[in-house]
Parts: sequence; structure tokens; C-alpha cells
Amino acid sequence: MTAFINGQETAPEPNETILSAAKRVGIYIPTLCELSDINHAPGTCRVCLVEATRTGGHEPQIVTACTTPLEEGMSVSTNSRKVRDMQRLQVELLLADHNQDCATCIRHGDCELQDVAQYVGLRESRFHNRAWATARPLDTSSPALVRDMEKCIRCQRCIAVCRDIQGVDALVINGTGVETSIGLKNGLNQAQSDCVNCGQCVMVCPTGALAERDDTEIVLDYLYDPDIVTVFQFAPAVRVGFADETRMDNVEGQIIAALRKMGADIVLDTNFAADLVIMEEGTEVLSRIKAGKKPTFTSCCPAWINFAEKHMPEVLPYISSTKSPQQCLGAIAKTYLAEKMAIDPAKMRVISIMPCTAKKDERARPAQTRDGVPDVDVVLTIREFSRLLKREGIDLKSLEPSTYDNPYMGEYTGAGVIFGTTGGVMEAAVRTLYYVVNGKELDAVEVAPLRGFENVRSATLDLGGDVGPVKLAVCHGLKGARQMVEAVLSGKADFDFIEVMACPGGCMDGGGHIRPKKAYLKNARKRREALFAIDRGKASRQSHNNVQLQALYRDYLERPMSEVSHELLHTYYSDRRREIDQTIKEIWNDIRPVATVF
Repeated sequence: MTAFINGQETAPEPNETILSAAKRVGIYIPTLCELSDINHAPGTCRVCLVEATRTGGHEPQIVTACTTPLEEGMSVSTNSRKVRDMQRLQVELLLADHNQDCATCIRHGDCELQDVAQYVGLRESRFHNRAWATARPLDTSSPALVRDMEKCIRCQRCIAVCRDIQGVDALVINGTGVETSIGLKNGLNQAQSDCVNCGQCVMVCPTGALAERDDTEIVLDYLYDPDIVTVFQFAPAVRVGFADETRMDNVEGQIIAALRKMGADIVLDTNFAADLVIMEEGTEVLSRIKAGKKPTFTSCCPAWINFAEKHMPEVLPYISSTKSPQQCLGAIAKTYLAEKMAIDPAKMRVISIMPCTAKKDERARPAQTRDGVPDVDVVLTIREFSRLLKREGIDLKSLEPSTYDNPYMGEYTGAGVIFGTTGGVMEAAVRTLYYVVNGKELDAVEVAPLRGFENVRSATLDLGGDVGPVKLAVCHGLKGARQMVEAVLSGKADFDFIEVMACPGGCMDGGGHIRPKKAYLKNARKRREALFAIDRGKASRQSHNNVQLQALYRDYLERPMSEVSHELLHTYYSDRRREIDQTIKEIWNDIRPVATVF
């Protein structure tokens, strides 16, 4: 089959759309709703208009490129005067129904709607008076995410990723016409709803309609308060999350230098606490295996914990009680580190830089406090940290890399850094579990059967000693996690230890990363390889060989799962499905008298 796009001959695949074929031959067509790597092209934005003349046709037709397949002999024009005028009008109409206060928008300068407006040559917007437009909701109820529907262009990308990729299905379309907006199911707000705060909807939103709650002002207050001791930590995936901006695979040293330049008092690495989590969770897993209690699910991903509590509370007894690395570091910093450095813990503020929006929700959980004091005080996503750097006039690329110098919590192993990728927690755990069981190191440090990118992977490894073969599974993306939990609860799956990360690819593709345009999982494999490269470059690659961690246990915690460690490093979970159902019932009781009238 032969067709023509802007006079260029192309041989399209069967049922291939004009947009797909144009991309393949290097012809750009603007669009705002299409996202190829999640197979989403509903044609709602109407920006990808082109002229198409079919074989035997006399007049060209205006069609949407993302929904119209190429046909034999079809001739397509993507840049005729008529097409350009109609694209420009369509973008102008989108802006007419859009909050145009761009200067204060969190996506200013990084907005796909702004990009498209520039591309189509829009020089003025004639429709500024939005008095006719129905106000759409602003939802600030969540500690993690903000939903501003006056900035929504109804592309439905968020619905697609929530339903088809994550399997959470928390979002719905409300209203019709100009009153149409994206809402949460059953009329709930963000805090009450089934949403797990994974932030994948934020990653695909082309505008500022979905965003993280911005806490940069709080961090600035802490930094410039002379009475406060600021303790910064940043997660494994953060150091590989600036590759697009800096063209550098690993900016760990530059981040340390930047934090010190901003006035941070203490800079730590969440990787230290990842090593700590391996000791606690690994001990817990071994004790459960020996007691015949299985499986054990990992607990370091807060969006997965939210999912379990809200969607499948029956699985809660199987989840490890060990806190996440973020929370463990906060708890240890405000006790052990404060004691070692003679700092009043009341003056300490622990600030996390994370690739994750759900970490904001995690740090606010009542179960993550001691005597009302939170383990972690503020969480910044990578996006917020990037904005903070710009506000402070700091360019990572121009900084000389620095190193950690804290004598108590400044060390980490290769096992700690691979926490940032799917399978990394399991692989790190296996390295230490084998040593605990056998008293010697695993010959093959890199556990190949646990590496891969399938949504659900499994392997059987012989730990030797009195444990023998163990059945392991790895899930990333909540759709795969749901399938795994259903199989476990029904008795169809038999595993000893299961790792779950809510985001596809794990933390390296968390909802707090800098957003790529026109793609979803654009940099997944590159970030993954960067983390593995850091692991390979470490002198010590097993958590139990972290010398400072050994000192922590010797001087303070005594041993994994001790009374002290249980108090500081372990938590509990709650059945939040019951709370959601009760809220829905109350809402329905309120509207029932009105509903019965109709």
C-alpha cells in the first residue's frame, strides 16, 4: 500500500494512523491528547487536524491524524494554509476554556499547551473573558497531589494511565460540554478517594492540571532559620533523574555540592537507610520463612501500601512491617545521629528529595511519627528540587562534585543504590539473606533471574543452609501487583518473598520525576542501567558490609528486629477500604432524598 504525506511517499502498515506514519517518516503533527507509549489517542484535543484526499475523492477532508488510518493512494497535507488556520483556531478555543494565568502555573515554561500554541503560530488569544465558563474544581485535600481542573484540557491521558497502566481506576469524567472535568469516583475528593498518590497521572498531564503539592517555601524557611538544623537526604533514583537536563547519567556529587551551597547542615543518602531496611526486612523475611508464614511482601513503596490499604486490605497481614528507607533514615537521624552529633532533635528538620509523590503522603501518616514528631518533616519531588535549584541560581552542570563526609551515616553499598529499580530490593535482599544463612558471600553478586522489565517476574533461588530453595516474585506497576495479590489470596500463587513497586520500572520512573514531553516511559532503561553501573562501581555491594551500618547496630540498635529497632524502624497498616466505603455511604445518604425525586 502506498500513500503520500506532504508529497512524501510512504508505505503504511495495515490500519496505521496518519499520525503514526508521519512520525515514522519524520513529519511533525501537533497533538495534545496522543501518547504513543500508552497507546492513547482518543482524538479529544482536535489539534492534529490535517487535510486528507482519498483515492477517487474530489475535495480534501479535514480529519484528526491520530484517529484516521492511512488508505491506499491517500494524499495528506499537514501544513496547508487551511490546516494551519484550523489548528490555530482549535488551540485558541482550548485556551478560551483554560485558566490562562500561565505565569503562576507550576508548568510554566514546561507546558505542552504552551508549546503547541507556539507551534501553530498563535500570537493572541481573543477570548479572555471566562465569565461564561463554569468553574471547575480545585482539589487541595491531599498532602501529595493538587488537582486544578480549570487547567485541564480533557485529554484523558490521566484516565488512561490510571485505568490501563496502573489498574487503580480512580478517575472518571464528570459533566458534559464546557462543564466536563476529570473527577474522582463516587464524588470523593483526592484525600478520601481510591487514588494511591503514585503520581503517574501527573507524569502524563500536558498542562498544570495535575501537580504535586509544592513545599519549596517550607524548605526555604528551614534553610534560612539559624535555629534549625537541616538534614537532607536523597533517594537512589534522584541521582539519575537529571539526565535530560544535565546530559550526565549520575549527578550524585553535584547534588551534594548544591545542597551544601544552599546551606544544608547535614547531607545524607537514603541509600544508607536502604542498607538498613535490608537488614531489618531480610531478618523479618527469614523468620517468616522458617515459621512457615508466607509470603512476605516488601513495604518500601508508599503507593503500594496505599493500594493495599485502599483496594486489597486482605493482603495487609502479609506485608513487611519495616518502614521505607526514607522513614528509617528520618527516625535514625532524629535519635542516633542527633545523639552522636550532640544536636537537640527538636531543632532537627529532615527534608527528603524523592522521585515519588506518594512519599509526601507517607511522611504525613500518623504511623510514621513518634510522640507526635514526624520521622520526616518535608518531602520534595525531583521537580520541586529542580525548581528550588533555579530559584537559588544553582546549575548542577557547573558544580564540582562533592562527597559525603558524615562519619555516622555517610556510607552506602551497591545494594542500597539498586533499590531505585524494579527487582533491586529483592536482589539486595538476596545478597544479604544468602550471607546470613551460609556465613559467606553469594558467588554471583548480580542476580540475573531477578533482572528484567516484565510486569511480573519470578525465580527460585537456593539460599542453602537450613532454608533451601525460596520462591521469589517481582512486580512493578500496580496492575501487575493486583494480579499477584489476587493469585496469592486465591492460593494460585506460592511465593516466599514478593517485591512490589507501584510505578512502572520502579522509583526510577516515579511520579516525582521531571516530566518528559510526548512520551511516558522515555528514559526508563537508561536510568536503570545508570543505577546498575553505580552498583558495579562500589567497593562493597552487600548491605551487611556497610561499616557505618555495623556501628549503628553495635552502638545503638543492638541487632535487627531488636526492641529498639522495632520501635524506630517498624510500622503498622490500616484497612482504609472500610473508611472509603463509609464515606461513599454517607455521601449517598445525603443525595438519596434528591435522587429519589428523579
